[in-house]
Amino acid sequence: MTRPRHRILCVCLGNICRSPTAEAVLRAHLPGAEIASAGTGGWHIGKPPYGPAMKAASRRGYDLSAQRARQVTAADFDRFDLIFAMDRQNLADLRAMAPEAAHLCLFLEPLGGGDVPDPYFTRDFDGALDLIERAAVAWAGRFT
Repeated sequence: MTRPRHRILCVCLGNICRSPTAEAVLRAHLPGAEIASAGTGGWHIGKPPYGPAMKAASRRGYDLSAQRARQVTAADFDRFDLIFAMDRQNLADLRAMAPEAAHLCLFLEPLGGGDVPDPYFTRDFDGALDLIERAAVAWAGRFT
């Protein structure tokens, strides 16, 4: 079995809005890559993405329905080549648990950095999806 060219983990707080959306969008732009998502918190383990996030993604042709929330594990730092944090707090949380050699960065790094605002709190699911799509296109351009 051939190893995927890229192995990427997208991480947000609860793994029900931003990171599952980023997982689906990156899969669309990086076929053949291994892409997954997780949360730094464990409140939603086993649950599907948040309904409004799934609806916003579905309107643009992304299907999040098979995804289930999970929490970041120590094994993720070995399994994935690159771990994208959806915001600076997620990045700080990942750095606190990651080995020194882990490749961590903000998902919006190719757009100049910054946070993908959490639509669970802002209620702006389309705005978050706009940012995620722009960053995914930029990452795909770097990887292809």
